[in-house]
Amino acid sequence: MTRQSDRPTPNAAYARIDERTFHSTALTRGPWHPDHQHAGPPIALVCGAVEKVAHAHGLTHIGRLTANLIRPVPIAKLSVEVMTDYVGRNAGHFSAHLIADSKEVGRFTALAQRETHVELPNSLPGHPLPTMSILPDRAAEGHFPFGKSQVGYADLVEARVADGKMFHGPCAIWFRLRYPLLESEETSPYQRVAVAADSGNGISAILDYHEYSFLNCDLTINLLRRPAGEWICLQARTYADATGAGLAESALFDGKGFVGRSTQSLSIRKTARG
Repeated sequence: MTRQSDRPTPNAAYARIDERTFHSTALTRGPWHPDHQHAGPPIALVCGAVEKVAHAHGLTHIGRLTANLIRPVPIAKLSVEVMTDYVGRNAGHFSAHLIADSKEVGRFTALAQRETHVELPNSLPGHPLPTMSILPDRAAEGHFPFGKSQVGYADLVEARVADGKMFHGPCAIWFRLRYPLLESEETSPYQRVAVAADSGNGISAILDYHEYSFLNCDLTINLLRRPAGEWICLQARTYADATGAGLAESALFDGKGFVGRSTQSLSIRKTARG
C-alpha cells in the first residue's frame, strides 16, 4: 500500500530500539498535524510497558489507564519510563512518563490487578452484560475523513460500523489493527483497546472536522475484565459546551460483550479553515 508520496507503508507503528526506547513510524500519524502522532498508538505503547512491570508482580489485569497528554507527540524517537508507586496483595499503582526530544509529552497512571477466579451469584443486576448486536463480520466498512494523502492512523486500523455514521454524532465502531503496534512483537489486548479508545471523540464528532478542532487533553480507560479477540468496539458519544470544553465517552465492547468505558476531556476551537 502506498500514498501520493509513493512511500511504502511501514511494517508496524513502532520499532524497538532498546528496552525503553522506540522509533515511531508514519503509521502513527494523526489527523491534526502531519508531524504529530494520533494519541492512540503512543498510549498503547506506554500501556505495554506498564503491563510488563505489573506482570513482574503477578498483576495481570490493567483495570485503569489514564493518559495526560501534555504536548503533541511527534513522529520521532520516544522513550518510556515506568515507576512502581505501590504494590499490595491484590493491586498495584504505577506511573509512567513518555519522552520525546528530551521533553515530557505524556504522563500516565495505571491500576493493575491480580486476576483470580470468583464464584458469582447466578443473577446479578445488570447481568448478563450487554453485547453489541452487530459483530464485525456483519458490519459495513468505515472510512476516516483524513489520511487520504499520507500514511497514518487510518492505515494502521481497520474500522467497521455497527451503528450510526463515523464523524456524524453518536455511533458504534469496531476497530482492529492492520499492523502490529511493535514490529515483531505481539500486541496485547489492552494495547488494542488503547489504540481504539482514543478515537472516541473523532468517530462521534458533532462538529465539522474542517471547521473545528476537538482535541482530547487526556484519556481514561476503565476495564472490568481482560479484553478478548482482535476487534474492539467503541459505542461513542460527544458533548460540547460554548466554553470551548467538551467530553467524549465510550462504552467498550469486544466479541464477548461489554468490557469497560473510556472518557476524554476535549478542547474545542474554531480552526483557520473555518
